Amino acid sequence: MPMPLPDHPLPDCTGVGDLLSRLGDKWTVQVIVVLHRRTERFNNLRRGIPGISRQMLTRTLRNLEGDGLIDRTVHPTNPPQVEYALTALGVSLAEPLRMLATWAIDHRVAIRDNRACFERRMLEAVDRAD
Repeated sequence: MPMPLPDHPLPDCTGVGDLLSRLGDKWTVQVIVVLHRRTERFNNLRRGIPGISRQMLTRTLRNLEGDGLIDRTVHPTNPPQVEYALTALGVSLAEPLRMLATWAIDHRVAIRDNRACFERRMLEAVDRAD
């Protein structure tokens, strides 16, 4: 039985689409998941997120810092050591993201199968139209 969505009137949705777009980005989700475990330095983060480039990790970290979801701490060493950690706001986002990731894992086979079925129907429709 489907769970009803909470009755939450949003009088002003300005900026929500932009925020959801950022939060739905695969790199953002993975950075938050890694940082939810512990504070990390840049190279450790990069090793913990397969496939992310230095440039994309830098961009993602800057965006998250600008949104107030992570803190960047520079330690005065030579060379400087930089650590990243979730803020309280970032921690509050980690649990809903974990729930979304769990849902995606639990339903990925059904969604894959549905997509394949849909593609077959679309191809059959094109064939019938010809």
